[in-house]
Amino acid sequence: MNSLILVIIGVAMMLAGYLLYSKFLGKSIFRLSENYTTPAHRLKDGVDYVPTNKYVLWGHHFTSVAGAAPIIGPAVAVIWGWLPAFLWVTFGTVFIAGMHDLGALWASQRHKGQSIGTLSGRYIGKRGRNLFLIVIFLLLLMVNAAFAVVISNLLISTPSAVIPTWGAIAVALLIGQAIYRLNWNLPLVSLVGVMALYSLMVLGDRFPVVLPETVLGIPANGVWIILLFIYAFIASLLPVWVLLQPRDYINGLQLFVGLIILYGSFLITRPELAAPAVRENVPDGTPGIFPLLFVTIACGAISGFHGIVASGTSSKQIDKETDVRFVGYFGAVGEGLLALGTIIATTAGFKTLANWEEIYAEWNAGGVNAFVQGGGALMNEGLGIPTSLSATILATMAVLFAATTMDSGVRLQRIVVQEIGEIMGIRITALVSTIIAVGLAFGLTFSAGADGSGGMTIWPLFGTTNQLMASLSLAIVVVILTHLRRPTLPVIIPLIFVTIMSLWAALLQLKSLFADQNWLLFGMDVVIVIASIWVIVESIGAISNARKEPPLEWTDDDTDAPLPQHARQA
Repeated sequence: MNSLILVIIGVAMMLAGYLLYSKFLGKSIFRLSENYTTPAHRLKDGVDYVPTNKYVLWGHHFTSVAGAAPIIGPAVAVIWGWLPAFLWVTFGTVFIAGMHDLGALWASQRHKGQSIGTLSGRYIGKRGRNLFLIVIFLLLLMVNAAFAVVISNLLISTPSAVIPTWGAIAVALLIGQAIYRLNWNLPLVSLVGVMALYSLMVLGDRFPVVLPETVLGIPANGVWIILLFIYAFIASLLPVWVLLQPRDYINGLQLFVGLIILYGSFLITRPELAAPAVRENVPDGTPGIFPLLFVTIACGAISGFHGIVASGTSSKQIDKETDVRFVGYFGAVGEGLLALGTIIATTAGFKTLANWEEIYAEWNAGGVNAFVQGGGALMNEGLGIPTSLSATILATMAVLFAATTMDSGVRLQRIVVQEIGEIMGIRITALVSTIIAVGLAFGLTFSAGADGSGGMTIWPLFGTTNQLMASLSLAIVVVILTHLRRPTLPVIIPLIFVTIMSLWAALLQLKSLFADQNWLLFGMDVVIVIASIWVIVESIGAISNARKEPPLEWTDDDTDAPLPQHARQA
């Protein structure tokens, strides 16, 4: 089958989702208002609460939630064939991911930019909030530790990505000053920024940076990880407009240019799909497609991490409530396009079925390297871009996305630590909470040795934990909509589906971990599953109680959404 057919169908579905379905959600379900004064204006502090141009904020949100996951997940999942991955990415983006991101962002900015964990305390009770925060805390710990390892491995395997990766920080700092201090024209700043980034890629391709095997007795990948944590520590304490926003914005533009280049190569080469639609002879050890497909591909279809970002940083920067639709839903569309491009690159980027099967000879054999190899071959064939430069462009895309996710992850972990402190009656400063967040991730990463391999210790739990987190966020949105007496079906159907698939996968994982006698992960998974089920059960009770209580009314004059009756009485 020709890959161009998939490109046309997939892109058309996602654009139709944004133009039609997100408009329905914004008007009929979430009722976005131009007149509502957002927390970015009411609580403006120049650090976390900063009114932001919707295009700049979209760049922050999109690149923070994307990371390397919409590349890694689909690049692994095509081992079952291209069709299941394609269907989950397209339908998941349109009907689940976009709605989830929009809903979490809308709910948070109507509550002073509070996190989805804090909202759970308001709508389902303190016990549910505490359990919710456990899941969020562990998920962020997984992301911060594992992404440091992923980035370091990419910098070692593709040394030509080193200069553009670190040079992007300088570009972002200059862009932040140009936009907020000098008030320069945004399109001009954007153009110059993108040109600077791609110039750095060309420079990196000419002058790859390779570290010595060891530096002061620390392996090269350990050195990169240390530098990444130092950077993340500093970045998470800076005002968002100084580095986080402009870095994410320019990375978002860079990605879209990269996607245009990648999709342009698809249009020119029109490659046939080397992989089968559904693979029958999967390698030994490959788990069943149900339910593993739905946790292997998270970002690009739906991801709980998105709800944490939406309610942790993005909601504090919304200029107008109507921007929620563009930032939230279209952010999910951007990620869906990246996941779709990954599916094409990893199934049509190889000449023959034998070439493809050689790469996918065992479970988890795909991933970023398959994306870089397949996508690079198509870019070379279709656009004449040298293979080495193609690999540099794609590897830099993956690195920069992973780095921006790590930036946001550390900042979010800092906020979660402060929230936990508030629950315990302890005031934790931003500096101390950042030390705790970075210290825990750093300790986990180097727990297995100086090479930083410990960062992947608890990563096997990410897929199920991430999707369970999405279920919990959707449950909170349903409770809120029920209090407001608004339609809930567009949220309940995805909630039921994602909950069933993620719990099914988590229980299978528990069985596997028990058989392997991996007691650390088994114990953590038990905690995550019990906490998630408990929150879901309490959410069901909260939905039932919400139907019995007087309906809530939200007005444009509210500085904070009114408390439901049970919370007022408590």
